[in-house]
Amino acid sequence: MRLTTKGRFAVTAMIDLALRENGGPVALAAISQRQQISLSYLEQLFGKLRRHELVESTRGPGGGYSLGRKSSEITVADIIVAVDEPLDATGCGGHENCMGENTGKCITHELWTNLNAKMIEYLDSVSLRKLVEDQLAKGVTIEEASIKRAISTQPVLKPIRVTAPNSVFALGNVLSK
Repeated sequence: MRLTTKGRFAVTAMIDLALRENGGPVALAAISQRQQISLSYLEQLFGKLRRHELVESTRGPGGGYSLGRKSSEITVADIIVAVDEPLDATGCGGHENCMGENTGKCITHELWTNLNAKMIEYLDSVSLRKLVEDQLAKGVTIEEASIKRAISTQPVLKPIRVTAPNSVFALGNVLSK
C-alpha cells in the first residue's frame, strides 16, 4: 500500500492554503509555484476538495481559494478521501475475493483489513490545524502576498501611436505603393 501523489499533493496544498488562511483567498498559481505542483493538477484536486466543501472559491481579481471549514475541523483523512485516494491495503479492495471470483479471502486479508482501520484512524486523528502548527513550530515563515493590480496607478507617460492600416482597403493602398 502506498499513498500516491494525488493524496500527498492534496495534503501539501491544503497545508499551504491553511498557512495563509488569514490573508484572504489564495490563488492556485501561488500554491503551484511555492509547492512545485502543476497548476492544472491543482485545479483538478481543488475541484474535488470544493465538492467535498473542504475549500471555497472566490472568483475575480483578488480571488482564489480559502478553507471551507476551520482548519481544526479538517483531517488528513478528509482530504485524502475527498481526492478519491484509496486507503486500502487489501488486494481485493475489501470485497473478500482476494483469491479470485467466488473463492473467498486470502489468509492475510484480516491483517490488511486491520491495517486499513489503523491508517484511517491515524489520519482521522491528524487535523490540518496540527500540521500548520507543526510547520510554524519549525520556523516556516509566511511571506506577505504582493497585490497585483490590473490597472496601474501610474499615468502613461507617452501615448501609444498606431501607424498600421486600420482596414483591408488601407492595407491594400499601402502595399500597392
